[in-house]
Amino acid sequence: MLKSISISNYILIDNLSINLDSGLNVITGETGAGKSILISAIDSVLGGKCSKEVIKTGCEKSVLELVVSTKNHEVSKLFKLNEIDANPEEFVITREITQSTSKYRIEGILVNQAIIKELRSFILDIHSQHQSYTFLQKKYHIKLLDSYAKTTCGSLLDEYKQKYKKYTDLKLLLKDLQTQSDMTESQIDFLKFQIDEIEGASIENTDEDENLTKELAVLENAEKLKELTGSAYWSLSNDDNSIMAGLSQIKMNISKAVQMDDTLKDTEESFIEANEILRDLSSRLRDYSQNLNNDTERLNQIQERLFILDKLKRKYGGTLEKVLETYEKLDREYSLIGNSTEEIEKTEKAILQSEYELKKLASSISEQRKNYAEVLSSLIVETLVKLELPKCKFEISINEVPLNETGADDVEFMISTNVSEPLKPLEKVASGGEISRVMLALKSIFAQNDDIDTVIFDEIDTGISGKTSQSVADEISELSKYRQIIMITHQAILAAKADRHFYVKKTQSDSTNINIYQLSESDRLNAIAELASGEITDESLMFAKTLI
Repeated sequence: MLKSISISNYILIDNLSINLDSGLNVITGETGAGKSILISAIDSVLGGKCSKEVIKTGCEKSVLELVVSTKNHEVSKLFKLNEIDANPEEFVITREITQSTSKYRIEGILVNQAIIKELRSFILDIHSQHQSYTFLQKKYHIKLLDSYAKTTCGSLLDEYKQKYKKYTDLKLLLKDLQTQSDMTESQIDFLKFQIDEIEGASIENTDEDENLTKELAVLENAEKLKELTGSAYWSLSNDDNSIMAGLSQIKMNISKAVQMDDTLKDTEESFIEANEILRDLSSRLRDYSQNLNNDTERLNQIQERLFILDKLKRKYGGTLEKVLETYEKLDREYSLIGNSTEEIEKTEKAILQSEYELKKLASSISEQRKNYAEVLSSLIVETLVKLELPKCKFEISINEVPLNETGADDVEFMISTNVSEPLKPLEKVASGGEISRVMLALKSIFAQNDDIDTVIFDEIDTGISGKTSQSVADEISELSKYRQIIMITHQAILAAKADRHFYVKKTQSDSTNINIYQLSESDRLNAIAELASGEITDESLMFAKTLI
């Protein structure tokens, strides 16, 4: 669960910190007070999209911090896999947003966004109006069903996806083979010419051109190099006025000084070491200068070789590494031409075998989906009845389609909320209140089926009132026994179910700022009374007491 959140310099917030707990955490406040900014901050610190515009005006950076507590074993696996040295049962996630960068940290350890997003999938689910729209879309229904059926279908789907990848690879290979079998004689001849051209160059390694270029530079400057290194050697060692001769005299002087004061012994040893280094340097300069020849023949060989290699790079990829990759590709193509008919037949058989295995797996997956679809449908209907949709019908339609990456099923959620109406696709549901209740039913069922600790409801009460509000409040209260719930609401009936009640307030003086407070019992009573009637009166206070 989320234990606390701290926010600084984020949109309209200066500094804000609140402690959360298990059960139902309700957030209320006037319209426009900034309640959704808090949810936005939680979303951002867990990998949500966020631009530099969220940094509060006049500030250099925004810092968001979550303290998370969880028993989910997947978090431990994630930390171990990514070598994150932190306690997987309680840790701090931080996001720092500046004008130029955005950085995530877990217990101070820098991590990338992909790790944060994977971590989010284990600990938090945010339900907003946008997500309601997502759930309505048919393309997500198969994912929802598979998520519910993951205990049984998960391993089957993993196996299917691996085999489907192999199947698609085989189909691509067959297409290439068929293309090659249709090549004309002139195309084959040109392919062979390209292979022979690269092969004939006998490229030693991918760095050959760089090594030759360096050697060429030495040969082209041989005379100047001989002059410079010879002069350096001469200055160091080759006459009575050389540096080495002078150093010999210095060495004698230091040796005499050491006899008078042995504290100079370390100085003498350092000087002797430096002297030997210079002597060795002198020898190397002499050998280099004496052995350096103006080898015109070798220079011409290198220039001719570089011309050949540059020609190949221009034609086949820009670098010798690319040239060799092109050679391997062309050679594979050519090797397939001679026995293309045989290879085509072999690949076609492999495709048929792969398709047979896929269909068999897809059939097993489809059977499991249908079984779970019945269970899920009945649970959704049961929950919707409790949410004041007593005449609703809900079915998960599963129809066979050609093999694809998810199997051979077309899945769509169908609903009827009125006894006189036939089942229709879920996305055709028009009422906001009905959508809210369907989404809550799905969330309630999935929350009890998965390991996610925290569910956030951002205005789940859209389009509902009266008795329905009470039913929704009861359902969320029941759900909070299993999961930590954080809920933004405008309804007194829902707010009255809170284990902790937070109030968001916006103040405006020289600047606009948002604060959030955990309400005491008396303040909570006033807040619920105000939600119920728009003002605090004896009647609204009495009603609030009744609700609580």
